[in-house]
Amino acid sequence: MFDIKSLAVKDTSDLHLRSADDELLFTEDGKPITITVYGPGSKAYAKAETAQNNRMLDRLKKKGKADQTPDEKIAEQAEFLAACTKSFNNFSYGGLAGDEQFKACYSDKSVGFIGEQVGKHIADWGNFTQGSAKN
Repeated sequence: MFDIKSLAVKDTSDLHLRSADDELLFTEDGKPITITVYGPGSKAYAKAETAQNNRMLDRLKKKGKADQTPDEKIAEQAEFLAACTKSFNNFSYGGLAGDEQFKACYSDKSVGFIGEQVGKHIADWGNFTQGSAKN
């Protein structure tokens, strides 16, 4: 009998970042610029998703509607992506560290292509499969 558990996904995956013009990014000495993220099968992702849902419920309770300003939407998405980020690899953002760095980077519309890539990557279960080259 086939054990479906053999198809379990990994908790994390490395995303090789691309520039706004779709070129893979590398450091000056040739190291890939990547972000290690938690995927939809991980506890970290579940926690981030729950927190995001709770923020939406809180908005509904306070305002009676789910509408957000553009700045609120950006901040909420940055919060979610930061909670799903394990590390920035071979790059930094603004001299910050950890969660503060992640939120600031994902909130910065001038590098919005980074958050967009992370959002797409973590939404694809295939990026976290055991055989995925991205792990």
